[in-house]
Amino acid sequence: MITQDDYEWLFRKAPVMTTSIAEDGSYLDVNDAMLERLGYRHEQMVGQKPEMFATAETAERIVGELRPALRRRGKLENKPVSLITAAGEVVECVTNAFVEYDQEGKFLRTVAMYTELSDQARANFKYRTLYRSTPAMLHTVDGDGLVITVTDHWLSKLGFSREEVLGRPITDFMSVADQKQYEDGKLRKLIAEGGFNNLERQMVAKDGTTIDLVMSAISHRDENGEVDRMLVASKDVTERNRAESQLRGTMLENARLREELERERDYLREEVNVALNFGRIVGTSQALRRMLKRVEAVAETPASVLIEGESGVGKELVARAIHARSPRHDGPLVKVNCASIPKELFESEFFGHVRGAFTGAHRDRIGRFQLADGGTIFLDEVGEIPMELQGKLLRVLQESEFERVGDDVTRSVDVRVIAATNRNLEQLIVDGEFREDLFYRLSVFPVEVPPLRERGEDIVQLAQHFLEQTCKDFGREVLTLTRAQAVNLKAYSWPGNVRELKNVIERAVILSPSKVLRLDLSMPGISLDDAAPSEVVSSTEGVLSEREMRDFQKRNLVKALEESNWKVSGEGGAAELLGVRPTTLADRIRTYKIKRPAT
Repeated sequence: MITQDDYEWLFRKAPVMTTSIAEDGSYLDVNDAMLERLGYRHEQMVGQKPEMFATAETAERIVGELRPALRRRGKLENKPVSLITAAGEVVECVTNAFVEYDQEGKFLRTVAMYTELSDQARANFKYRTLYRSTPAMLHTVDGDGLVITVTDHWLSKLGFSREEVLGRPITDFMSVADQKQYEDGKLRKLIAEGGFNNLERQMVAKDGTTIDLVMSAISHRDENGEVDRMLVASKDVTERNRAESQLRGTMLENARLREELERERDYLREEVNVALNFGRIVGTSQALRRMLKRVEAVAETPASVLIEGESGVGKELVARAIHARSPRHDGPLVKVNCASIPKELFESEFFGHVRGAFTGAHRDRIGRFQLADGGTIFLDEVGEIPMELQGKLLRVLQESEFERVGDDVTRSVDVRVIAATNRNLEQLIVDGEFREDLFYRLSVFPVEVPPLRERGEDIVQLAQHFLEQTCKDFGREVLTLTRAQAVNLKAYSWPGNVRELKNVIERAVILSPSKVLRLDLSMPGISLDDAAPSEVVSSTEGVLSEREMRDFQKRNLVKALEESNWKVSGEGGAAELLGVRPTTLADRIRTYKIKRPAT
């Protein structure tokens, strides 16, 4: 059993410099090795504090760092200290210390041991000290990618303590995307290759913040030539990348704006250069010729024109023809579909806005009237303009002046107005939905476009025109429109007018497997190919009755259902064959009380 005397003898004779320290930080005892190396007598050191025998820098570290750390943790490990001998020599050491407590947990003493560093150890220690304190972001990993050392600056950047980092895979601190790049041994391979330069990677700080880094590394090899560690230097480029990203964003926005302006320029150029003459208006019927005479009469004047007609009759084409024959034909023709503009955006669409005028106004925007300066503006579905905006529209028509939304600058504009509507504007006036003064300003010269049902002799000519154009657009050989089909086309009332006819022809081309056009597969609710020719011809001698029309539609529905094996929706279903929505077809089946025959 070791007695107190034995302990004191071992303490005294220990070859390592050893001290015993009281709770107040002063030396209780100093062993012989300490006294011999420093050259002091026992009574000179006992009762004094360690900082009295250290350099000024070390003394400061003892008071400010080491002593508080010892009180918190109860021990110190390999802390560098510089002691001073009685002769004034500086002795570089590392100290290890621990606190001793009695059985009741009361403080007894602190035992501190000092190991003097050899020249090589001193050099290595200084290197490690310099490495840790360098302002650069450095870290060292072993051949498996485990962290060996890191600099204080590295820790500061990422917010980790040294204990949280050492011994862990470096990939633990990388972004998820970068982690995936080093799976399946790829990191060990990279280390074994000897290094890299300017590799862009992302590390994730303790608080979750992503840090952009540019890394360069060099591997160290042992005496056998094997890579045992890699030194990695990193540069934080987060702010640089953020600035570059902002710059790229600005450049992209500028490019987008340029592209938008180019699109608007191309749009205007297309509006000007497209052949907008009477040759685009197909037909020779009396009704069409009467309308074209009015167009020709007004085209060369500056008068405002109101084009009236049902949906799908070709009001836009008439507007284009007027513009093309006007003195403004070299200027832009700008179309505004008033029915498609949200109510709250009408004013901005017409007159433009300045940045910040309203939520979402991130930049200045040119309105349609300004785009049309020197040319023509076509207000399609003019009856849909909100009442509160009609006064501002009237002003620009009368005074040729306007202001952008959010701007107090009055701008002048030279624009001819062509409006179009499928609504009865005079009735809207009575209903209080349209200004009377605006109506008279727009309808200086009204032009009514006849519906297709009043242009019977034009139907086949139009169908042939659309057929040839569609086949060309689809890269197909021109299909054959049969005589029976032509007769039957004329028998249909065409409530959707020219637009409906064009859509029917396009669907028929798509659905026709052979060189013969299959109109029966494209017409909604009417059979054109299978009806008896005599029946159809007789029907064309006068207006089709409601009963005749219903019979035609019912037969066509039944045929489509039969061809699809009574499948209503989906691929190959009757709805697809007819070119209608499944819900629409279901309604018609119920209306005509069509039932699948019993098998």
